[in-house]
Amino acid sequence: MAPETAAGFQLHPRLAQDCVELARLPLCRLLLMNERRYPWLILVPQRPGVTEIFHLPEAEQQQLLRESSSLARPLMAEFAADKLNIAAIGNLVPQLHLHHVLRYCDDPAWPGPVWGRFTPEPYAASELPQMQGRLRRVLSSLECAWTAG
Repeated sequence: MAPETAAGFQLHPRLAQDCVELARLPLCRLLLMNERRYPWLILVPQRPGVTEIFHLPEAEQQQLLRESSSLARPLMAEFAADKLNIAAIGNLVPQLHLHHVLRYCDDPAWPGPVWGRFTPEPYAASELPQMQGRLRRVLSSLECAWTAG
């Protein structure tokens, strides 16, 4: 999905290129990384110029944690992962974004990080709508406006 402006917010071009927008939550946009080996979602607070969590007002820091936890619980249950990696790295994309990557002890990068480890394997044309639909069902309890699937 192309970058869009909402109250001065614009999604970083790299995130727009590498991800599919799934939904808009009260604070964040919910994105699916186009990488088929890992269920990998990203929360991006819709605030212009924010690069670090501490740049958000305290109430929005708490909202980010609520949205992250609300996302994490059903993901772990649905995908039966061994571990959920949550990280705000931002070395290549300075815009604040929080990765949620489900990991398995037998995945190709285990036990190391997935970032920069491989050339991404995008979802096949038939896989992406299936994953979007699955995520929409799994995350139906989230307070959000779905934008895909």
